[in-house]
Amino acid sequence: MKFLVSYAGTRESEAALELAKSHARIFGAKLMVVSSSEGGKGEKPEDIAKIKLDLDRVEKEAASEGIDCEVEQLARGLTPGEDIVLYADENEIDQIYVGIRKKSRTSKLILGSTAQYIILKANCPVTSVK
Repeated sequence: MKFLVSYAGTRESEAALELAKSHARIFGAKLMVVSSSEGGKGEKPEDIAKIKLDLDRVEKEAASEGIDCEVEQLARGLTPGEDIVLYADENEIDQIYVGIRKKSRTSKLILGSTAQYIILKANCPVTSVK
């Protein structure tokens, strides 16, 4: 089995990660922790560096807990939602974990919702965590 965590370095994605780690231990699953950004000039180097440090920490913590874990930082020109769904298909993921937070309707309209896209478009089960 393979579990994927959509990781953004937020409190919500940390909660999703903790649940996924717990399930990975129970089911003996491989854990894939993936962060996605569109890339290009809109990305701040310090944000990219922070996510890289976070992913390195996550990989080391998982290894110390005996969890088979792989991390990946994507920037393939897709929205994060599209990228996570495509990555899940490409890697035959069995379950996706995503952190969610409440947004106003206007905020969703303007900014979109990565979690909403993943929940609606993924070809495997998705667990959302607050």
